[in-house]
Amino acid sequence: MDKTEFVYEGNSSKAVDVLLLTGDAFVDHPAYGVAIVARHLQAMGFRVGILSHTHISAPSLHAFGKPRLFVGITSGNLDSMVSNYTASQKKRRTDDLSFSDSGEKRPDRAVIVYANLVKRVWKDVPIVLGGIEASLRRFGHYDWWQDKVRHSILLDSKADFIFYGMAERTLTEAAGLFAFPDWRERVSRLRGVAYTLTNRQELPSEGIRIPSFEEVSSSKEAYSEAFRLFYQETDPIRGKVIYQTDGTRAVVQNLPSFPLETAELDRIYGYPYTRELPEFYRTQGLRVKGVETVRFSITGHRGCYGSCAFCAIGVHQGRTVTWRSETSIMNETKIIASHKEFKGYISDVGGPTANMYGYECEKKIAEGACKDRLCLHPEPCPSLNPNHETYLRLLNRLKTIPGVKRVFISSGIRPDLVLADSRNGDRFLNALVESNVSGQLKIAPEHVSAGVLREMRKYPHTVFKEFTRRYALEAKAQRKDIYLVPYLLVAHPGEGVEENEELRSFVQTELGFHPEQIQIFTPTPSTLATTVYHTGFDPWTKEPVFSEKSLTNRNRMKKRILTIREGKAKHGDYEGACEE
Repeated sequence: MDKTEFVYEGNSSKAVDVLLLTGDAFVDHPAYGVAIVARHLQAMGFRVGILSHTHISAPSLHAFGKPRLFVGITSGNLDSMVSNYTASQKKRRTDDLSFSDSGEKRPDRAVIVYANLVKRVWKDVPIVLGGIEASLRRFGHYDWWQDKVRHSILLDSKADFIFYGMAERTLTEAAGLFAFPDWRERVSRLRGVAYTLTNRQELPSEGIRIPSFEEVSSSKEAYSEAFRLFYQETDPIRGKVIYQTDGTRAVVQNLPSFPLETAELDRIYGYPYTRELPEFYRTQGLRVKGVETVRFSITGHRGCYGSCAFCAIGVHQGRTVTWRSETSIMNETKIIASHKEFKGYISDVGGPTANMYGYECEKKIAEGACKDRLCLHPEPCPSLNPNHETYLRLLNRLKTIPGVKRVFISSGIRPDLVLADSRNGDRFLNALVESNVSGQLKIAPEHVSAGVLREMRKYPHTVFKEFTRRYALEAKAQRKDIYLVPYLLVAHPGEGVEENEELRSFVQTELGFHPEQIQIFTPTPSTLATTVYHTGFDPWTKEPVFSEKSLTNRNRMKKRILTIREGKAKHGDYEGACEE
């Protein structure tokens, strides 16, 4: 087997060290988390087997034979319920992360289904859960699709561990430990690990107890307090071990892993990814639509301190931004430029928020994220000191690589960071318009109502208007026919009829064009907005917050905006804006 290849079908004559199961189609590209995990394990010298969703079955597991170390399970890049259902709780018609030509998709609650299957085949093999579905369901959590509080996914799946967050450092320390007879005790001591206990006498003596499952499932006040402690203590520097009891069992979350440093990120993204669907699948006539979107994109950094209430990135990747070196990104760009299908256009150089590359709060790096304030809400913290100089230099250097015609930014930017950068904010805006926008620039004001924006933890509407004004002036000065594409979100906690009308009025009278990107808020596990949606109040202020829970009215909120262009919805016609 070539060193860059993985095992995609079982061969009982030679077992793999680690078997990875993913609810997505496996694509060997660093935009796919399971590809990073597979390459990282391979780089450590392990033989890695991979089963994508269409190939996961008892016979395929038997064909592989029991792996020497452990089975790793992920739903894929998204929570399987988000992948499978729309914000109206209807089955999705398309799935860019699955095989396009296969009618068999990932199951609902894929992590639990796959873990139970593995347990039926091999009762004693260690099972490690990872990815966003497992990470964000590691404690008792509100599940919108069932409208109830579910147990920790560790308990429902009967898995041994969750390697939560970005798990490369945990994998580095843990993978070899599974070869020891006392692997459970060894692995349960590591950072970035969540595990279960069946004897309450073993509860961490210095850990913080969050309200039990019995409490959070029966009391919204207890649920809110559990989330507050979970959010507050999930910090690698100033956080604490936390645990939650559930009957005679308990789930323990060790301290998070420290964010990867630049050299470590460079190594991770320097692995020999093919950026393709493996030939094993291509020869079966299978395709994955999503790979076309990201094939020539580059991840420059990780983490996000935006702390948007509806977003799980800060909880999953961490609130500290770390970035790759310019040399590493240059090297990846050169590899992309040599790809036979590359036409000269890098589709993105970014991360969760593109213009967080290259600077971070020194106080946060030394002491951890602040308990008493956020980095960007209600306004950028003076300690952050935004500076786009490093990102600008990187973008300019990438344009000098032979074969590269344009370098675009498509992962979205924070306008408040541009406006707060007194040294290079104007230069960055000038460069955006000149070279880095492919006709449209993504920006996410999300809403215009002050009350909704406060609940979202987003910047004030005045920031969006000022950025829009400067962007338009810059485009006019450069004689560029380029546009802003605002992302709008409806039915978020805090939005009722009045706030929806305010958004509609803005689109109709001020925006100047009709937005295409309008989403309905989906309450996903372990976000602040979902906690507020479920409990009806803010975990910190305890102030009540309205949330629209009727699927009919949630859809109406969106359709009232969409029908402006068609002239179907009259001013104030909330009930008649659409049909059920």
